[in-house]
Amino acid sequence: MNTKGKLAGSLALLFAVTLSSCTPSESDQAASGEDFVGHVHGLGVDPADGVLYVAAHGGVFRLQDRRLQLVAGRAQDTMGFTVAGPNHFLGSGHPDPTDRDQPVHLGLIESRDAAQTWTPVSLAGAADFHLLEQGVDALYGYNSQSSSVLRTTDQKEWDVVLPAEVSDLAPHPTKAGLLLSITADGLVRTELNGPTTQLAEPTGLYQIEWPTPDLLVGISTNNGLYESTDQGRSWTLRSQLPDDQIDAFDVSGDSWHLATDQNLYTSPDRGITWDLLI
Repeated sequence: MNTKGKLAGSLALLFAVTLSSCTPSESDQAASGEDFVGHVHGLGVDPADGVLYVAAHGGVFRLQDRRLQLVAGRAQDTMGFTVAGPNHFLGSGHPDPTDRDQPVHLGLIESRDAAQTWTPVSLAGAADFHLLEQGVDALYGYNSQSSSVLRTTDQKEWDVVLPAEVSDLAPHPTKAGLLLSITADGLVRTELNGPTTQLAEPTGLYQIEWPTPDLLVGISTNNGLYESTDQGRSWTLRSQLPDDQIDAFDVSGDSWHLATDQNLYTSPDRGITWDLLI
């Protein structure tokens, strides 16, 4: 996740930003002559219409007719991003550079109109969530400012789940309080009011998704897509991904998407093969 990248296609030309960067400069956008996309931080499909949204350094974009369209003209550096329901998004990051009234770290923000507008929810100025994942009963976030994984049931009050840096999170899709995290020491399992245990993992695992109770998938630095049917205790290779740097990965039901440093892909067969979108 802590990588540099660029997305080729209709909108993206300039990429020299890391995951910890703040907002794009006006000179970046002027040099491209097009809306600045930058490093892709997250992907999500809106169940309201099935449209793919791309949360990036240069704003939130929607995929329309194989082109990325900047939503509401807002160049908000959207770091953490998750789709919580129809037209309902949760995010974090840094404000549009023209918005002088917002803190540099937005904390948790929310949109109820598919990224047209955003409102602050909690931890404004105190949290920069690089990861946000909605579990069955709680929202989980990795706060880069405190290097810890937090959990909230009301989006207001947060508790520390894991005091560690992580590259990705995956809450169990149906069991409350069960979370997998990828730390510097590997894949760990945490349970609410329970133990934290180390699990087996493919070498170099850095992204994970938990689409169903009996299927966990993860991406390794060798661009292998691995699967586990026993909650991360053992893994097998599911497919080999495109030979580019993988920047974002999302599984929403049967919709599987990848953002590499060059392109966007979708899978028609749940991760076995990948088709180019942009």
